[in-house]
Amino acid sequence: MSESDRIKDLEEQVAELAQRLTIREDEQAVRKLQHLYGYLIDKCLYNETVDLFTEDCQVRFHGGIFKGKAGARRLYVDRFQTRFTHGNNGPVDGFLLDHPQIQDIVDIQEDGVTALGRFRSMMQAGQHKDYGDPRQWWEGGIYENVYKKVDGVWRIHVLNYNPLWHADFETGWANTKPVYVPFLSETYPADPAGPDELIPRDEIFLWPTHKVVPFHNLHPVTGEPIVPERWQGDIDREKAGK
Repeated sequence: MSESDRIKDLEEQVAELAQRLTIREDEQAVRKLQHLYGYLIDKCLYNETVDLFTEDCQVRFHGGIFKGKAGARRLYVDRFQTRFTHGNNGPVDGFLLDHPQIQDIVDIQEDGVTALGRFRSMMQAGQHKDYGDPRQWWEGGIYENVYKKVDGVWRIHVLNYNPLWHADFETGWANTKPVYVPFLSETYPADPAGPDELIPRDEIFLWPTHKVVPFHNLHPVTGEPIVPERWQGDIDREKAGK
């Protein structure tokens, strides 16, 4: 191999390694972003939470779609902050709302400025008996999010939270009533803290109804979409153009 060929080969290897390093750094940045989101929600830091989003963001939450920073602020500040902390941006005594972010799968897209991520949250929440009506409950849900790198900084572009189950601490999930928490049913401005749009009811569900939140990623071994068998008929019809 000539000297020029060796140099060319080394340059290609360096370029490949640089690209792989960039992808790994971006994956880590997205993970840190989502984990920080969980920490901010833990402590009811709602203004700081809104700052994590792109200007043209979308928050899909409990049957509603909140659009743009204004929509995100309606959800986190006008709705959550008013309801949970009585207008205070930060924690209040007697209120617990932990949002650990776990089991993350992050995939950077080919454009280098878009990422897809799947995270699980296992929430513990409640109100202490000395600070109002005592209540304690569990919640489990899946995030399937889209992230964008804006001016070199990763931000949440679409936060798609799918609550899957709720349970009272005392009685557990075996005794959970259907639609433990009613889905959002009224849009803004009729509801001043409501979503811009409602998600069709057949696209959302809660335990004891049990479905799979669609995966953004393909199966790493087979390369096929990860879907339950009962969805296969719909996929076949789509492929056939029906």
